[in-house]
Amino acid sequence: MDPVVIPILVAAIVVVFLVAATVRIVPQARRYNVERFGRYRRTLQPGLNFVLPVADRINTKLDVREQVYSSDPKPVITEDNLVVNIDTVLYYQITDPRAAAYEVADYLQAIDQLTVTTLRNVIGSMDLEGTLTSREEINARLRAVLDDATGKWGIRVNRVEIKAIDPPNTIKEAMEKQMRAERDKRAAILHAEGERQAKILTAEGTKQKDILEAQGTQQAMILRADGESKAVELVFQAVHRNNADAKVLAYKYLETLPDLARSDNNTFWVIPGELTEAIRTVSTAFGDRATGTGSPPGARREDADDGAADPDASDKDHVDAPEIEPNSTLALDAVAAADEAAKQAAVAVSDAKAEAEAAGETRLPRR
Repeated sequence: MDPVVIPILVAAIVVVFLVAATVRIVPQARRYNVERFGRYRRTLQPGLNFVLPVADRINTKLDVREQVYSSDPKPVITEDNLVVNIDTVLYYQITDPRAAAYEVADYLQAIDQLTVTTLRNVIGSMDLEGTLTSREEINARLRAVLDDATGKWGIRVNRVEIKAIDPPNTIKEAMEKQMRAERDKRAAILHAEGERQAKILTAEGTKQKDILEAQGTQQAMILRADGESKAVELVFQAVHRNNADAKVLAYKYLETLPDLARSDNNTFWVIPGELTEAIRTVSTAFGDRATGTGSPPGARREDADDGAADPDASDKDHVDAPEIEPNSTLALDAVAAADEAAKQAAVAVSDAKAEAEAAGETRLPRR
């Protein structure tokens, strides 16, 4: 081998080594801390960088992107002496690579321990219920303490979140029972409110129904009364228009008496005092004398006058019509009183009709 070639090869190797030791390429979002003879010299930025071979060396390589650190659950005692396990998640970012490398030996461990001590201080002043319901307050206080402590380490804490709070199993069971009782209470209240509303609506519906039925009954009674009033008025007008005398009215009165006593609600029947007068009027309407067949009306009237003068003869003419004292009340039941009145009226009417047929004429007015 040529002796000249060997030195050239050695020189080329040395040059390549020096170039490789001089040139440093830093990726994006990375920072390299350079030491010269063991002393911090500078921080290399992303891109192409040159260092002195042998004299300069890269001590630490740091990632300046935002990073996430999740801690293990740590036991913490609350104000009411309950032990809860709390684990947190931390979002941080390196803002000063030199301070992160030289101000603290292990910034992750330092942040973890600082988080635990801060949690114990914060949770120690709260009870369990406050701990479970005040996560935002705990997160804000943790972030303020950590950001202030890690600032000199070249680290900025962007966010701290409590990931989970685990109370003891006995407390979990008691909380579940309490929540179940609250749900049962709300369900019972809602059920009672539903029943109350249903009863109110039912009562209002019943009230409206009764009101409408009462109004309907009232209107029906008014219409019925109007109809009866008009019917009575028409009958009254017809009677006066046809000039009916007292004898026809007495006869219709006697026809109506059985209908008055036929009602099912009657327990006793009062016979009015006018019944005797009505029977006498009907009897007189069909003939004043029982023995006046074939005689003229004038003769019957004279006989009637004689009978009126003779009290005994008048009594003989009306022997079949029983006398009833005016305004007397028979202490009989309704059916017996009605039958008795009907019999008396029927006897009087039949006698009057017999006398009228015998006389050959009737004195009823023609309509």
